[in-house]
Parts: sequence; structure tokens; C-alpha cells
Amino acid sequence: MTISYRDDVITSNKIGFGFLKLLFRLKGSIYRLLVFDLIVFIILYTLISIIHRVALYDEYLIAFENWILYFRTFTDKLPLGFVLGFYCSIVYGRWWAQYQSIPWPDTLCMNVSINLKGQDDDARMMRRNIVRYANLAINIAFTGMARHVKDRFKTLDKFVDEGFLTPNEKILLENFAEETKNTKSTNHKDGGPLPNFWIPLLWASSIVTKARAEGKISTDLGCKAILGDLTSLRSTCGGMLSFAWINVPLVYTQVVTIAVYSFFLTTLIGSQYSQLGGFDFYVPLLTLLQFIFYMGWLKTAETLLNPFGDDEDDFEIDYLIDRNHEMGYVIVDKLHSGHPELCQDIHWASILPSNNEATIMEIEDVPKQKTDEYMQLQEPANDDGGV
Repeated sequence: MTISYRDDVITSNKIGFGFLKLLFRLKGSIYRLLVFDLIVFIILYTLISIIHRVALYDEYLIAFENWILYFRTFTDKLPLGFVLGFYCSIVYGRWWAQYQSIPWPDTLCMNVSINLKGQDDDARMMRRNIVRYANLAINIAFTGMARHVKDRFKTLDKFVDEGFLTPNEKILLENFAEETKNTKSTNHKDGGPLPNFWIPLLWASSIVTKARAEGKISTDLGCKAILGDLTSLRSTCGGMLSFAWINVPLVYTQVVTIAVYSFFLTTLIGSQYSQLGGFDFYVPLLTLLQFIFYMGWLKTAETLLNPFGDDEDDFEIDYLIDRNHEMGYVIVDKLHSGHPELCQDIHWASILPSNNEATIMEIEDVPKQKTDEYMQLQEPANDDGGV
């Protein structure tokens, strides 16, 4: 579920209270990701510190002091900030690209409702089936991206139960899956493979061409618009599935993870108090802050790596499935060829709407000197120039 905090940061102020209160939000926060690792780090640091201060004497103490200096030198030379920054940049760019790759059927539904006219049962069935096939294709593609969607639609029977598929269509898909075993798009341990997502889009395209031949779509441009939306939907679903096929290289993820955990394993010793120099702090505040920064950076990247997962801030795919199912039928059926009664608006006799109370307050809040500076009109240099 996506955690939204937009309304909590409507504006910023000089003191910064608007953003400081975000630090005390627990749901979707970094605290939930860090709490276990931080507790383990504190326990290990405390055990090593007790052993260092109580149990070590003579040559063992000298040897441990040398190890402290050695590990402290290692942590200073490790470019952890550069490695983490570059990795997070890649992961964040990929995370936003995955959101933009999510297919939406709204444009298709609008074009179907606009161009495929008629209130008879045949026209209604054509519109509703086109939208249903589009949502079926999207949902099959989602099963290849999100594990919880895969669990929701373990077999084609689940699509039948939720109204995305009919029993006869289910048989057609199963027969096709058997004939093309090398081209199946999704493997399910329970229930076998699901078919390729583009098959329902082919069915929808056939309905469009049939509607054009029967005159229910009056122009070639309307037919082209709907077919263009169907092919665009196929491209969008394929682009989304490419993120499940091609991941961030595993070696890079391993390098970053090893670098961060190695850094803090050495910090457990390198940040201990040394009699050879330095302040003696029983609670290593700066080391803990360093742990929160770097480990929090890594945990953030791990969360963004698969936004189709089950984390608190991942995409709400189940909501999108239900929303698309409902909204598609509303657009092509309930709201088809309907609009409110035409009437004159309240600004019918005026050129521009008058400023309301909120607009007047905003204008009054703008410094007059700044307004005059930016709103002053300049005369043209000569009569030959433009406006």
C-alpha cells in the first residue's frame, strides 16, 4: 500500500515544523526497516566493548588496540557513499519507470464509448467485451509482476470467478497454452501456466473489426483509434513485464550489500575506544547516526527494488485491478452517449469569471512591489515589431 504524506507538507516554513512531524510517522517509515539491524548492531557493539574493557589484558589488549586502528583505517578508505549513491540512483530511476509502465485502460474505454455507438444488446456486448478483454490482458500481465496478484489468480478458474473470463474462453486459452508450451508467459506452481497476455487483445481487435464491418463504428478513424489503443496496451504490458525479465544486475546488488555489511562489521571494532587516542564514549552516537544513514540508504534501495511486492509503500495493484474492472464498464456502458442537460453557465454574460474570495486573498498576499515588477507591460520598440 502506498503511504501518502502529501497533505502533511502543504507548505514549508522557516522553522520546518511541517517536515519535522514526518519524522514521527511510523507507518511506511525507515524505523520499521532498520529496527532489527540496529538492535543487532547495538548488541554486538556492546558485547565487544565489554570484552575490550573487562576481559582483555597485556598483550591481548595491545593486539586488540592495533586491530581497532587497522579497522578504523579500512572504514575511512571505503567509498561507501559513492557506491550507495550510484546504486540508489539506478534503483530509483527504475522504480519510477516501473510505475510509468503500468497499463491503464481508460483511454481505450473512452475511444470505445465514443466510436462504437448503439444501445442495443449487440453494441453493448461488443463494448463490454472489448473492455473485459483489455482488463483480462492487463491482469494476466500483472500476475507476472506481483506475487500477491499471482496468488489471487492462481488458475484461469479464478478469472472466471471474478468475471474477467467465461468458461468457453477459459477452454480456448487452455487449449492454446497446450499447443504453445514454449511461449507461456507465466508459470504457476499451483494450477499450471497462464497463457500469453496478448491473446485477449487479439480477441478485442477482432470485435473492433467486426463492429466496423457492421457499421457500429461509423468511420475508419474511429476504428483506427481503438485498434491503436489496443496495440499501445500490448506494448505497455510488454514493457512492464520486461522489468520482471531484466533486473538490476545481481552482481551489483551483491556488491552493494556486501560493502555495507562489511563496513559495519569492521565498524564494530574500528569505532571502539582506543587508549592510543580519541574520546571514550560509552554510547557511540555518531557511529549510530552513521549506521542509520548508510543502512537506511540500503534499506530504501531494497524497498524500491521491487515496487510490485508486499511492502507498505509498494504499488496497490489489487486496487488497480478492481478499479479498472469497475471504471471500464462505467465508461463504455453506464455513461455511454449520455451527458447532463445543456444549459448556460453562470459566467454566460461575462468574458472572464470574477475573482472568488480565495483568489482575492491570494492577490492581497502578493507583495505589491513584486507584482508591479513582473506585471508591468512594455511598449513595443517600433511599429514593425510584434505584439
